[in-house]
Amino acid sequence: MTDDALDAAIAAYLADPSKPVMLKIDGKRLDVAAAVLGNAYSTEVLAREGVTAPQKRNAVKTAILLAPVG
Repeated sequence: MTDDALDAAIAAYLADPSKPVMLKIDGKRLDVAAAVLGNAYSTEVLAREGVTAPQKRNAVKTAILLAPVG
């Protein structure tokens, strides 16, 4: 996974969480929305009011980096 691919996936998810965003990692695919929903920290941060754009970005990034790829 490249930094550019990670940044693009985060931006796409935050632009419209209802649209599917897939990230290719070592020939496998990661559903970004599923990664976010599967991460309690990220879900909690994104549900809070008053969260800044960098906090949202970091929450999604955390979910992606901690998600199992299979």
